[in-house]
Amino acid sequence: MTTIPRLALAAAASVLLAGCGSGGFLNRERPDEFAVQRQAPLVVPPDFNLVPPAPGAPRPVEGTAAQQALDALFGGPAPRSAVEGGVISRAGTADPGIRSAVGDAETNTVAKGRVTQDIVAAPQGDGQSAQATIPDQR
Repeated sequence: MTTIPRLALAAAASVLLAGCGSGGFLNRERPDEFAVQRQAPLVVPPDFNLVPPAPGAPRPVEGTAAQQALDALFGGPAPRSAVEGGVISRAGTADPGIRSAVGDAETNTVAKGRVTQDIVAAPQGDGQSAQATIPDQR
C-alpha cells in the first residue's frame, strides 16, 4: 500500500474510535440513561358502584368495532343542518337499480367527450388487466 491510502485509513480509524469515547472533539450533550428516577405507581381511586362481571357473561361493548372506528374518525352522529336536510328532502329516494341503469346503452347522458364515453363503455371487471396510456402532446 502507498502512503496516502494508509494515512486515509488511519485518519478514518481514529475518527471512528474517537466517536466511541466520552470526550474529545465529538463530545455532545446527551442524557444519562442511568440517572432516570422511578416514579410512584399510579393509584386508581376506588369506585364502589362497579359490580364484578358474571362468569361467562359477554363483555359490555358499545357497538361493533366498525361503529367504534367510525365514531373515532368522524365524531359519531351529528344533527343535520337545515341546508343539508333541505337538499336531502329535495333529492328524494334513489332507484335501487340505478347503478345498473347508468351503463345501459339507452341511458341519456350529457356529451362530456370521448373520455366519459370510454369510461361508461368500459367492460366490467376488477381492474387487474387495466392499462393506461398517455397520448403524445406535440
